[in-house]
Amino acid sequence: MKLTNPSPPKDQEFDALKNGLNGFNESFTGNVYSETVSSFVKSDSGLIVGGILGEINWNWMHVRGLWVDDSIRKNGWGAKLLECLEKYAVSKGVPNIRLETTTFQALDFYLKSGYSVFGELPNMPQGHTSYFLKKQIGV
Repeated sequence: MKLTNPSPPKDQEFDALKNGLNGFNESFTGNVYSETVSSFVKSDSGLIVGGILGEINWNWMHVRGLWVDDSIRKNGWGAKLLECLEKYAVSKGVPNIRLETTTFQALDFYLKSGYSVFGELPNMPQGHTSYFLKKQIGV
């Protein structure tokens, strides 16, 4: 046996870790439904000017990222993207959604969208606070 030095994993190394961890977790939780999904805002020419990435796991939708280009910001596209992902989660029987944001991103936007803060990390990144939010979206 030997311990390797920290370094970026090779694909097969990452897969071995992920499969081992998933196997351990599922020995307690049973088989877990998992799906990665996204939705985009595209210009007439097909240019991506906004999007949202989510992952369903353990009966929660995790918003991994939401971005809207400055050229269309304040036109409601962020709310449309978030609502689209929430509706998709509900259609899959997923009743909860969670996400992270920071002080320089969109905390007020998520609060206005019905999310509540359940945790925060100061100085993540340095000089800012990261917020962890959740929302019940279905039954």
